[in-house]
Amino acid sequence: MSFLPIVIQAEYRGEFRINLVFNDGLESTVDFSPWLEGPVFEPLRDQVYFQRFFLEGGTVTWPNGADIAPETLYERAKSSRAA
Repeated sequence: MSFLPIVIQAEYRGEFRINLVFNDGLESTVDFSPWLEGPVFEPLRDQVYFQRFFLEGGTVTWPNGADIAPETLYERAKSSRAA
């Protein structure tokens, strides 16, 4: 069975960035702004609403049901650390 990343901690870091900690210890601040397009993500463009995120199902989720797959966040977190 391959590794399934799960977000275990998330902390707001200004603008549209969230510092994420995964179940394997990987930690990185991820900029979510590239994903804020389309109807479900439109409310998240408001920074006050963006900050209302919470963890559910192993990923970052918002009250309107918007979320990003944890595998996608993990890949972005890994590439952000390498940069």
